[in-house]
Amino acid sequence: MAFEQYMALIQQNKYVYSLSLLAFFYILSQLAVILSRKVILRLTRETPTEIDDLIVGRTSKPISLILLLIGFRLALFPIGIKQSILDLIEHGISSLIVILVTYIIIVVFDISIDGWGKRIAERTKSSVDEQLLPVAHRFSRIFISIIGLLFILPVWGVQVGPLLASLGVAGIAIAFALQNTLGNIFGGISIVLDKSVKVGDKIRLDNDTMGTITDVGLRSTKIKTWDNELITIPNGKLADSRILNFVQPDPSVRVVIDFGVEYGSDANKVRKVVLETIKKLPGVMKDPEPKVLMMEMGDFALKFKALFWVENFDMKFETKALATEKIYNDLRKEGIKIPFPTRTIYMKKE
Repeated sequence: MAFEQYMALIQQNKYVYSLSLLAFFYILSQLAVILSRKVILRLTRETPTEIDDLIVGRTSKPISLILLLIGFRLALFPIGIKQSILDLIEHGISSLIVILVTYIIIVVFDISIDGWGKRIAERTKSSVDEQLLPVAHRFSRIFISIIGLLFILPVWGVQVGPLLASLGVAGIAIAFALQNTLGNIFGGISIVLDKSVKVGDKIRLDNDTMGTITDVGLRSTKIKTWDNELITIPNGKLADSRILNFVQPDPSVRVVIDFGVEYGSDANKVRKVVLETIKKLPGVMKDPEPKVLMMEMGDFALKFKALFWVENFDMKFETKALATEKIYNDLRKEGIKIPFPTRTIYMKKE
């Protein structure tokens, strides 16, 4: 009986009807918060990623505010407010709803970008992710905010067509002004995504620049040469360069030593002596197996190559120097001579 009296009162009194409508949407908004935090959040916690947990936790309140604004907007119609004032209030409520929706989209993008950056950071030691994430956050927020503003302006009677045209011209001018900077930024992104180089890699570039990568930044990459000099290369140029990476995909490297012996030497004996010398050296890998190959019968010597592998690039130069010295000494002990460059000249008397 009391419920029927209340319904009759609602139908007779427009203010009671508006308050009831507002109270209904308020309860609905609170139920949305409770549902998201007690039910949906419990389900998302069972997923392997925490991105959905963060999204649900940070968007429940804005969603409840949107429901409350919708209820407030509907509650105004029965009261009979002056049309000009009602239009102004509706414009304001519509603008607030667009702002809240824009905020929700920004939150979703921010959480997704952080999750993407975390996965990138786990796969690389580069600092580019630390520099790229703030830029990605700022760019996404500005872009989404501009889209939201374009939805708000027509509500207040502003034509967005001429504004879009002017923004397009301004965007082209900015793109030309920042062409090199943007090229370097996208070059840094491509380097990280392609995983062609990372911090600690030993590389050589087209211009014979060699060294160790100390940092891959957003705009440039730093290389420390063997002479302890620091070279900074723009990422746009580095991305277009031919890069020889000494440590990828496998850190082991091959050492090649060229040497020659005099004509008349026993090639099998030379090969046996040098192989025994190489196998005794510290750091030489057994697999792939060392090899000694006779490559050429030169002008004044039989030319050989000794080939073997070491575990990493840092061992290459010291092991090569030691191997060269040992090969020379062992060939001398075995009586195998290494000739000087010689020429035989025949003179004919007329």
